[in-house]
Amino acid sequence: MKKQLTREIALGLLALSVWNCKTSDPEPTPYDTGVYIMNQGNFSDNNGSLSYLPRVGNTVQTNIFVKANPSLTISGGVQDFTEVNGKGLLLVDNTAASLDKVEIVESGSFKTRTTLKSPDIENPRRVVQVGLNKAYISCWDVSGSFSDGSFFKDPGYIAVVDLNTGTVTKKIPAVKGVEAMVVSGTEVFAGSVGYSGDNNLAIINTETNEVKQKIAFSASPQPVAVDADGKLWVLAGSEMIRMDIPSRSIEKRLTLPASPGAIAISRDKRTFFYSANNRTYKFTILDATASTAIPVFNRAFSALGADPQTGRLYGSVIPSYKQAGYVLRYEESGALIDSVKAEIAPSGFYFR
Repeated sequence: MKKQLTREIALGLLALSVWNCKTSDPEPTPYDTGVYIMNQGNFSDNNGSLSYLPRVGNTVQTNIFVKANPSLTISGGVQDFTEVNGKGLLLVDNTAASLDKVEIVESGSFKTRTTLKSPDIENPRRVVQVGLNKAYISCWDVSGSFSDGSFFKDPGYIAVVDLNTGTVTKKIPAVKGVEAMVVSGTEVFAGSVGYSGDNNLAIINTETNEVKQKIAFSASPQPVAVDADGKLWVLAGSEMIRMDIPSRSIEKRLTLPASPGAIAISRDKRTFFYSANNRTYKFTILDATASTAIPVFNRAFSALGADPQTGRLYGSVIPSYKQAGYVLRYEESGALIDSVKAEIAPSGFYFR
């Protein structure tokens, strides 16, 4: 009888153990799938934020970084965000010297892991993934004065971030006012902000973390995207230029009505949407000219993004830098889905 009772207790404990294993699955993260809205905020107020918008429904959750980390604040303008192997990198630019930073968080929950600070990070602009646990962050470096023309340090740099250790392992000297970056294989194409005065496109080897080549353009080049045919598109002034990556040769130039305030490539990577002269237009990668005869939308946007899952187009509207902005969503056909209220100065999107 004693042996039987002992056996029953053992079986009961085993069953309880199995049940606990079955019910110990990790809780779903609050921001598992959807769209992150990067709100730059008013620069002088350092009040940038990050919002979350689900793909289904139109309820925007605001200030999600602070909600996940109540003891912390963003304290600056949000410049960019991306995810790398389960970790998110949130770029923050503060008006005060030495207060710029990059918050590294857990993907989906936004719980903070570590913070990259000055002097490793100075005026961070954009971030891209270049390896399993490796990211590049373009930085203007310490800025000077607009009045004497020394605002941009020459050159700016790209911070190499090891996500395993949460550290900056190297600063790659790039171009003055370095900003937009596009990844193609083991190369990163890095351009400069339009008013920096540097007309060079830097090409960086992601395996050696060295600039291997610079190509001069007629205006400050801003790499936009690699299209469905593997061609790199670069915006230089009011020209969209298609470049063959292996040969570095220019294959096509399309003249736009003005330098666009926002530009994005479609889900299939065959159509570009851009805002200029208070309208939003489009052209395909096969077009010989960029026609403006029929605008896609009779309004311009501060930022544009195409959801790679649904193909829907997102456009942001900034009424002023002292009040909440809006995000408009459209079907691929151009039909308006809805308009949702975001936070101050929505300036970019990350689709998860």
